[in-house]
Amino acid sequence: MHNELQQFITKKLPIIDAKLNSLLAATNVSETLKSSMAYSINAGGKRIRPLLVLATLEDLGVESKDALTVACAAELLHTYSLIHDDLPCMDDDNFRRGKPTNHIVYGEGVAVLAGDALQTLAFGSLTHLSDTSAQDTIRIIRLLSDASGATGMVGGQMLDIEGETKSVSLSELETIHVNKTGALLSFCIGAGAILAALDEEKSAKLKDFAYHIGLAFQIQDDILDITSTTEELGKTAGSDALSEKSTYPSLLGLEGAMARLAEHHQSARESLAFLEAEHPLLGLFADYIVERES
Repeated sequence: MHNELQQFITKKLPIIDAKLNSLLAATNVSETLKSSMAYSINAGGKRIRPLLVLATLEDLGVESKDALTVACAAELLHTYSLIHDDLPCMDDDNFRRGKPTNHIVYGEGVAVLAGDALQTLAFGSLTHLSDTSAQDTIRIIRLLSDASGATGMVGGQMLDIEGETKSVSLSELETIHVNKTGALLSFCIGAGAILAALDEEKSAKLKDFAYHIGLAFQIQDDILDITSTTEELGKTAGSDALSEKSTYPSLLGLEGAMARLAEHHQSARESLAFLEAEHPLLGLFADYIVERES
């Protein structure tokens, strides 16, 4: 990992973690429910999504008092999706980030409710923005709704379920992942652009960047599923093959998938040409996404 990115992550992670836990602490709910929510929030995630919000603003040279809240809303939403993804009725995983999944520890009922509560907390937190106009706040809430619901992540998950045990084309696979994985990553970049009051032309370039890193992220996930161990991944390796899922390696072969990964990485990098920094943080994140080993 590039030193500049490592320094940024080291500086921001404690701030993100503290904000997430302060949002949880403010909820006056059942201790079991709060414990289940906190368990998954504090399970050792890389915080890529909130870091992308903050990196976008950093690269654009803009400060916003609301950036941390928006960043944490993305992480709350992401964490809910992981809890539900791991349920027996979905991907049926026993491990996440090297630890037992939420439903293994708390039971399925509590896990479902913890996911529900994290999702609503994400939207609720966005109603408390103090440094952002009402119009831009609504734009951010709408963007998160589109990215996380039937038109985004949930829609992608539905397509993924429908695609199980049957062969899908490359374009169909990309449609699944643009929604399932890419939509929330795109929200992070798009919300940063709104907070920075970025013009339409530059916002479009960032949207293009987000599209390519979303697909790159998923391709690397697919590659790691067959090249890494369960210990390295922190979740069950080889699960895609066991569930007969269509993946980039299954459609293109491992070398073909790696070539596709390189193409999206290059396109993402090219989308950032308008940024003045020699090493923009978003570019370093693109490098990290394709080079990560878990």
